[in-house]
Amino acid sequence: MTVGNLIKSIFFIEILKGLSLTLRTLFTRPVTRRYPKVERPAQPGFRGLHALAKDETGRMKCVGCGLCGAYCPSQCIYIYTTEGDDHTKEVDRYEIEVLRCIYCGFCVEACPFGAISLSEHYEYSSYSRDDLYMTKQKLLENWDNYFAGQKGIRYYHDFWRPKLEDFRGSEEQASIGRRNAT
Repeated sequence: MTVGNLIKSIFFIEILKGLSLTLRTLFTRPVTRRYPKVERPAQPGFRGLHALAKDETGRMKCVGCGLCGAYCPSQCIYIYTTEGDDHTKEVDRYEIEVLRCIYCGFCVEACPFGAISLSEHYEYSSYSRDDLYMTKQKLLENWDNYFAGQKGIRYYHDFWRPKLEDFRGSEEQASIGRRNAT
C-alpha cells in the first residue's frame, strides 16, 4: 500500500468528494421535464399507436395476406378473412393486442401493400384492457386521426425501406430487359 492510498483510506477522500458534489447541487433547480405540463414532441419515425392505412378512395389497403401476423415476434396480430363473391379475400376482423406488442415495426416492413403503420401518438394509457385491444374499426379511425392527408404518404416515403429505387443498378451493370447500346 502506497502513502497516497493510505491517506485516501484514512481521510475518506472519495466520500468527501461525493458529499461535496451532493452539497453543491442540493439547492439548484432540477433539469427534469415535468411531463404533463411540458411535453416533448415525438421524434420523426417514432413507433407509437397502430393504424390501418387507407388508399386515396378511402378503402382499407389490407388484403388479408397475413404477413404482418406471421412476422410479428410477439404474435399480437390476428387476421380473420373470408372468401368474397369474386373469390378474393375479404378482411372480416383485424385485431392487435397492444399490451403484447413490442413496437418493433416488423409488421410495417413485412406488409407488401403498406397497409399497417405505427403513428407518432404515444399517449394512450387506460384503466381497461379492452381499450388497448385494437379492432379493425379502431385502427381505421387511427389512420384518419394521425395520418390524414399528405402525412401518411410522407410516413411511408421517409421511414420505411426498401423501395423500388433501392434495387436499381448502375448503367455498367448487366441486367435482363435493358439493352446496352454498342
